[in-house]
Amino acid sequence: MSAATAATPVNAEQTGRRVEEVLERLTASGDPAAAAAAEELVRSLMDFYGAGLARILQLLSSAPGELPAGLLGDGLVASLLVLHDLHPEDRDTRIARALDGVREHTLEVVGFDEESGTLTLRARDAGGCGCGSGSGTGAREAAEAALACFAPEVRAVDVQTAPAGPTLLQIGTAPTGAR
Repeated sequence: MSAATAATPVNAEQTGRRVEEVLERLTASGDPAAAAAAEELVRSLMDFYGAGLARILQLLSSAPGELPAGLLGDGLVASLLVLHDLHPEDRDTRIARALDGVREHTLEVVGFDEESGTLTLRARDAGGCGCGSGSGTGAREAAEAALACFAPEVRAVDVQTAPAGPTLLQIGTAPTGAR
């Protein structure tokens, strides 16, 4: 691996889209033999790398202890393991791991619809400071980015906003109906 490759962060979602775009261009070129050969090449490489990853996991898991948390917590490694159906954690655990990485928003899983691939989350408001860090759009985008690597089976994210706990009263005011 070259130093340039090691220093350049790789985004699994962008790479997948790029592969799909190249395959679509080859299909659109009108040369079915070239398109079929490219798809076969991609499948062969996927099989090769998948077998290598499976072997790495086998060797790592035969060592004392579990897989290093750093491997499972790394977005690139996690996306490769999920892509090859090798990730040892179940979907819900991977979703929780991804959302733990979204520190700027407090997100709680409400449910997952397997048929549509929609994950429903509840975001806590920012606590009344007016800063908007609990906004649904920002929380949804942050969750989608984190989930892309860890849980690609989540195809859509719906964020519901929940109020931030009990409302505090200003000093010198009484709650409504308390007179």
